Amino acid sequence: MEILEKNKIKSSQDPNVTSGKNISFWTSSVEPIAFQPLDKDIQTNVVIVGGGISGLSIAYSLIQSGQKVVVIEDGNIGSGETGRTTAHLVTALDDRYYHLESVFGEDETRLIAESQEAAIDFIERTVKAHSIDCDFERLDGYLFLHPTDKPDSLASELKALLRAGVEAVELPVTPGLNESSPCIKFYDQAQFHPLKYLKGLCEAIVKMGGQIFTGTHADKIDSSGVVTSGGHKVVAENVVIATNSPVNNKFVMHLKQYAYRTYVIGARVKKGSIPKALWWDTGDFKTNSRIPPYHYVRVHKLDDNYDLLICGGEDHPVGMADEDRISEEDHYSLLEYWLKKHFTVEDIIYQWSGQVIEPMDSLAYIGRNPMDKDNVYIVTGDSGNGMTNGTIAGIIIADLINGKENPWSKLYDPGRFKLFSAGNVFFSELVGGTIAYLKNKPHDVKAIELANIPVDEGRIVELEGKKVGAYRDKNRVLHVVGAECTHLKCIVKWNNSEKSWDCPCHGSRFMVDGNVINGPANNNLPYYLDGSDKTNENKSE
Repeated sequence: MEILEKNKIKSSQDPNVTSGKNISFWTSSVEPIAFQPLDKDIQTNVVIVGGGISGLSIAYSLIQSGQKVVVIEDGNIGSGETGRTTAHLVTALDDRYYHLESVFGEDETRLIAESQEAAIDFIERTVKAHSIDCDFERLDGYLFLHPTDKPDSLASELKALLRAGVEAVELPVTPGLNESSPCIKFYDQAQFHPLKYLKGLCEAIVKMGGQIFTGTHADKIDSSGVVTSGGHKVVAENVVIATNSPVNNKFVMHLKQYAYRTYVIGARVKKGSIPKALWWDTGDFKTNSRIPPYHYVRVHKLDDNYDLLICGGEDHPVGMADEDRISEEDHYSLLEYWLKKHFTVEDIIYQWSGQVIEPMDSLAYIGRNPMDKDNVYIVTGDSGNGMTNGTIAGIIIADLINGKENPWSKLYDPGRFKLFSAGNVFFSELVGGTIAYLKNKPHDVKAIELANIPVDEGRIVELEGKKVGAYRDKNRVLHVVGAECTHLKCIVKWNNSEKSWDCPCHGSRFMVDGNVINGPANNNLPYYLDGSDKTNENKSE
């Protein structure tokens, strides 16, 4: 991949900045959004763990209703998945509406569409109310047919969309594409700069009396509040976990959802050469007929002469990039090949990846945490629509805490279990992935001499009968961590693109020094200095 030196892809190993080596366009184009760490015990009505779009939308909605709110985030604001999105604001969901109808029925599918539209309206109102300069704009979107999909799938989708009340029409040719393909046109979609939006939300929250603490890790979480890794307590009447994958839930939710990596590239295009719009294909059924990975594209302003064409896709289960003999880096190459086939672009100047949590029935989980006290709430299962689902969480959870009836709360209830209507696809994906993982799980890891580990790469090795992950940095220094995920002891796998240790079982991820950067794990991997038995306590800060 050719990169101009002046626009060379940036990278980071600071988990406060972002959850991986590669830095997104969003993160690189704004100043870090950081506050002081919590340094004392406090009390509040609501404590929210997580400073992404979900946590801040909930905080904003609650503080508007008069609640006293505290937000804690272990990195900077937006350093998790909000800073690694492509920031589509759409009613055109990752999962087809005709599929949603088969799971939820027509009436509830109409509510799903209503909630997604309400989320976009909520963001637009908030942007206007606080004059947030975040490049928000309304525009059309186009869902076009992938060559491996059935030709009649667009017709089926359009019928379901119209039944759900979504304004859409079928077109014989997709505007903006180099190749001719039929599509469905979605009216009145939107896009924005997610971190600029979060900055505006933070300013509004603080102005209204809310408190935000960054660099503050929630070490212990229960119905009484939070204890940070620094030993400070946040005593709260209500507790909300907005960490993408809930770090307070050991088993229940992780049996109902599955984690995927998704890849993004940003290409320079001459300003105005590609119309402002959103595009998605219907998914590659040859790669995975159960959950077909799809591509998604949008345009964002870059500078006076160029726009940035942002393209995402090439998804695969976390920790399993090599199951199809395709490395993480090759997923970027495949994305570039696909993009250049459909659009005229210049050089690729950004690449990053993100984490998508796919729920078993295709709909996010927002509400009370199952098998917990009634004052503990979670947000998870974004299903690739994190910007709108995170905003919906702000509406639903604020209503639940305030005792206000919400038309969508039952629909998004984390306690629901649509096994018989949705479970076949989900469980075939889950079981198939788990079997593939176990087949290659290093039960009998052959001892690999540490000296043979290449520079800037990681390997699972066995030292004195113990499985460890070893990474050799560019200075040839070895970083060795325990190989068992701190969630449920699965063996982690090396992600060479983001330079992280990823768990194939439930999607937890760790930096090369063992610091946790993605849940459900909430504790770091043991870190062994210089490959010796001497351990670094390495507690999350």
